Amino acid sequence: MIQAAAGLKALVANPPDVIVIGGGPSGATTATLVAQKGHRVVLLERERFPRYHIGESLIPETFWVLERLGMLPKLRGSRFVEKHSVQFITEQGKLSAPFYFVEHKPHESSQTWQVTRAEFDKVMLDNAREQGVEAFEGIRVLEVLFEGERAVGVVAVDEDGTKVELRSQVVVDAAGQSCLIQDRLGLREWDPVLKKAAVWTYFRGAQRSTGRDEGATIVMQLQGKVGWFWYIPLQDNTVSVGVVAPFDYLFKGRASKDLEKIFWEEVARCPGVQPRIEGAECVAPYRAAKEYSYKSRQVAGDGWVLVGDAYGFLDPLYSSGILLALKSGALAADAINEGLSKGDTSSTQLGKWGPDYSAGVERMRNLVCQFYDGLNFGQFVRKHGEHHKGLITDILIGDLDKPELDALWPLMNELRREQELAASAP
Repeated sequence: MIQAAAGLKALVANPPDVIVIGGGPSGATTATLVAQKGHRVVLLERERFPRYHIGESLIPETFWVLERLGMLPKLRGSRFVEKHSVQFITEQGKLSAPFYFVEHKPHESSQTWQVTRAEFDKVMLDNAREQGVEAFEGIRVLEVLFEGERAVGVVAVDEDGTKVELRSQVVVDAAGQSCLIQDRLGLREWDPVLKKAAVWTYFRGAQRSTGRDEGATIVMQLQGKVGWFWYIPLQDNTVSVGVVAPFDYLFKGRASKDLEKIFWEEVARCPGVQPRIEGAECVAPYRAAKEYSYKSRQVAGDGWVLVGDAYGFLDPLYSSGILLALKSGALAADAINEGLSKGDTSSTQLGKWGPDYSAGVERMRNLVCQFYDGLNFGQFVRKHGEHHKGLITDILIGDLDKPELDALWPLMNELRREQELAASAP
């Protein structure tokens, strides 16, 4: 800790080009890609790695950023379980045909991984250090410094209470849901629809498929389609299992607030999950979190930019969290590198990627909302054919930048209305 304090103090007299707040996937991505271009980057992480985090499933489009980061050889040599598909189970317990990514996109990117975040995030942060990032752990950023509307640095404190004021040309807020800049400037917009919560734990010895289906993410509906369970196979014969449903449904009006009791009450309402965990051993605490979705009204300002959850959080239904962290981190890094090279760290320059990125996130959000609204995806594919199944698969793999995806929504809305009319007919 003495060495860390000395290193921080040295930065006061010799400030970096960029300060990144947060060492998770978005912060490590931005820091690494900026350092690759020869800029001096300091990353400040509040915790010490490895540390626990939820959000364990990678979707295929993470490949391209991981390739730029030099992470692919490390993942290929890891213990992480390979993931080739996603499957859905209805409220009656009926298993869908798998969405095999490679059948839609025959490329090596279609094989991805289920990761334990403690290991994955540490590898990402170590990889950043290997590529020139000065990363400090156990450092808490108290505030972002502004001169007028421009961010000019941060105030940080180490574990011994040593406080320093550090300056930089650009501040990247990658602090996750702490959202330092977003909260300071009042930029947060809560999603009016996606107000969910989650309760989860881990099992050893739960049911696993074999072959290329072993690592499939399985999404299982609750009876009445009020929520869903995730089922994510991890290494060491463990499986991550969690329920997501409206916050009020999970936590209000119950006889007990005990997380274990809530979890098992919902297991009883999910025919898909029951046989998969029967006889398995629970090997971790029951945890809970709000999954309220939100976004910032701005992605950047003069001298600052938001990435990952510091910009926005989207419901975890389709495992988009790490993709959005990596993608926003990479896009922000490209804008920072260009801005530093031409001496422009304005809001316009640092946020030039924001509109297209936000449009992609909205496409993922639309598919999430269709699921919660009860759309039968099997019926949709049968009615509209393989081309439209391909468009859905584009979203499931995270290929969100195609305007033609927007053709899905009127067709889905039409089918959902037909389903509702059929259900209400005498």
